[in-house]
Amino acid sequence: MASTAKRLGKRIIGYPENTVPVISSRDWVRGLVKDPKRDVIDYLLSLFPIIGWITRYNFGWLTGDLIAGLTVGMVVVPQGMSYAQIATLPPEFGLYSSFVGVLIYCFFATSKDVSIGPVAVMSLTVSQVIKHVNDAHPGEWDGPQIATTLAFICGFIVLGIGLLRLGWLVEFIPSPAVSGFMTGSAISIVAGQVPGMMGITGFDTRAPTYLVIINTLKGLPRTTLDAAWGLPGLVALYGIRMLCDYFTKKFPRRARWFFFISVLRNAFVILVLTIAAWLYTRHRRLPNGKYPIKILQNVPSGFKHVGQPVIDSNLVSALAGELPVATIILLLEHIAISKSFGRLNGYKINPNQELIAIGVTNTIGSCFGAYPATGSFSRSALKSKSGVRTPAAGIITSVVVIVALYGLTPAFYWIPNAALSAVIIHAVADLVASPDQVYSFWRVSPLEFFIWMAAVLVTVFSSIENGIYVSICTSLALLLIRVAHPRGSFLGRVTLRSKSHDSQESRDVFVPLEQKNNGVLNEHIKVDPPSPGVLVYRYEESYLYPNSSLLNSVLVDYVKEHMQRGRDMTLVKFSDRPWNDPGPPRGTTSESEQARNEKLPVLHAIVLDFSSISHIDTTAVQSLIDARTEIERWANHSVEFHFATILSPWIRRALVAGGFGIGNSASKFTGEVAPVVPYRDGHTAPDGVPVLDDDIEAGDVKRKVSSSHSSVAEEERDYSLILSSETPFFHVDLAGAVRAAESGLDRLNERKSREQLIAI
Repeated sequence: MASTAKRLGKRIIGYPENTVPVISSRDWVRGLVKDPKRDVIDYLLSLFPIIGWITRYNFGWLTGDLIAGLTVGMVVVPQGMSYAQIATLPPEFGLYSSFVGVLIYCFFATSKDVSIGPVAVMSLTVSQVIKHVNDAHPGEWDGPQIATTLAFICGFIVLGIGLLRLGWLVEFIPSPAVSGFMTGSAISIVAGQVPGMMGITGFDTRAPTYLVIINTLKGLPRTTLDAAWGLPGLVALYGIRMLCDYFTKKFPRRARWFFFISVLRNAFVILVLTIAAWLYTRHRRLPNGKYPIKILQNVPSGFKHVGQPVIDSNLVSALAGELPVATIILLLEHIAISKSFGRLNGYKINPNQELIAIGVTNTIGSCFGAYPATGSFSRSALKSKSGVRTPAAGIITSVVVIVALYGLTPAFYWIPNAALSAVIIHAVADLVASPDQVYSFWRVSPLEFFIWMAAVLVTVFSSIENGIYVSICTSLALLLIRVAHPRGSFLGRVTLRSKSHDSQESRDVFVPLEQKNNGVLNEHIKVDPPSPGVLVYRYEESYLYPNSSLLNSVLVDYVKEHMQRGRDMTLVKFSDRPWNDPGPPRGTTSESEQARNEKLPVLHAIVLDFSSISHIDTTAVQSLIDARTEIERWANHSVEFHFATILSPWIRRALVAGGFGIGNSASKFTGEVAPVVPYRDGHTAPDGVPVLDDDIEAGDVKRKVSSSHSSVAEEERDYSLILSSETPFFHVDLAGAVRAAESGLDRLNERKSREQLIAI
């Protein structure tokens, strides 16, 4: 005890810290930093996960990486050019983003499956950002410069979040919100690509989705020859996939062959349609230099925009309002994908390191002319199914992209735009949540289903930016509501009995007293309340400032309704009663009020089950003190407060600071644990409660506290002293806490009986 007192050295209002053993602030500091030098080294090494696996690389992994890298490479080339089309950028910028993403990511990755590069949702966002800047500042900057600047700034922001280890912020956005805006974005992208696939022009395809759908339907009579390439391409993509799925089930031994045939469908369809476009258009060039159908035409060979990015401060100012949504999409989509494949394949990703990876990728990518890139769901799934073994597969993919940039650009000239639109529609449609997935949101949490629905509707009828903000804000609002209004219930006892050959054993479990037909408990089970005068309450949330007043109100209101008032109010004049307790309603008398009051049990103890509480703060402790004060004022005597299953030493420390756990005499403390206006008189707190000085002998207080609860400690003498004997109102389990409270009530009743006999 002396060492504990010396280590803590400070006092609390009402009781010195050295009267009971509590965890010290020094323990908290030691828990933060144990070995600073080792922590710095580990931090620097963690920035480059490749160091941990590249030295153990073996040729057994090479085959899987080679196949996966080549497979993803053949898909990312047409997809990269297609997504650049969504972003309203020249097709080569999609290839730049594809190359930098897959190459840089392998050095920083903690996921072997994720493929970084241009994605549909980010491309749509880039197009909207370009439109926003051009509308506000027409002609000042071109699209590639806006996109490159956006990649640099967003990459730098995400890199900073990762280096500061703030990746946990992503956890505040739940899965239904992510799925909602992804579904809404996919619908928007598909709606925007249908006119390109059909050759319909004459309206803005970046307008709100519902307007694009309406204008597309109105424009169907204006369908052009492009549809002859777009529609067959889309049908072929789905037809090949369905045939491969069918033959995979029919011939499971050939499943791997059919898988790779299905993988190659994008390249195959693009190749066939490109040849068809070349055969049809090569001799049909119009006088104005155009062709009967829209084709890519010139795609520059190699890296034409390598160099230091030009960051214009005026452009940065123009982009400021669009940075939050672009940054959220970058980190949110990538973390969701990497976690998903980590769960699927049995490894754990580091969210902070993943943010560093995409931050570095986009920052360096701006030097190559790339626009913002993040994790792709479709290519990551393809990479995983191809048998990838390590992140080194990204190097193989980058080689494929380089070959395409330097060797295949002349062939890209004849690729029809309608075919790229078909590829986009086919790839993005898979991002729409399936009916089973949506129904699972409803079954698990109906409120989150409405968040999902709100995100989809806002995205479709407004914009992807507003869809993201609505999904995030509604999710945070739901979280705050759940924290501020948690569940809690007064408990009763159910005795479970099990028979064996030699004996019959029984144990008590505690369940809510008010059982509704909720399908959780057997409706025929009888729940017995605790002994009269004992209340048991379970709080199902951390006890913090947003919800602390709720527990105060629940306890006080229940006590006033179900427990006897200690003061005889028939002896109090109506004029002397406080304004908030004016007396019985009209038509009744104080005598009838007192008669009803005498039928209620006398409150002796309140047992609080803290098994669901992992944190507690100053406001909550003060609220608990206020509840105790108000309850004891109502009961007109001291009330025992027992606490069961305290899981944290810091909760124990906080409760002791509020005068709980160390005995019944602690209830004399009614001050403030952290007064807003400190009491400067030096010796007294409200209601005349003494404030003990640091030089008070610990032994005196210890004897005072021990005398108030010696009977409780004696009651549990047959049990091992798992907790300190100086805090007898803290209990290991709920059954022990209720047993201690009820035994104290029994002793009180015996003492009253003896006093009545003596009086007679």
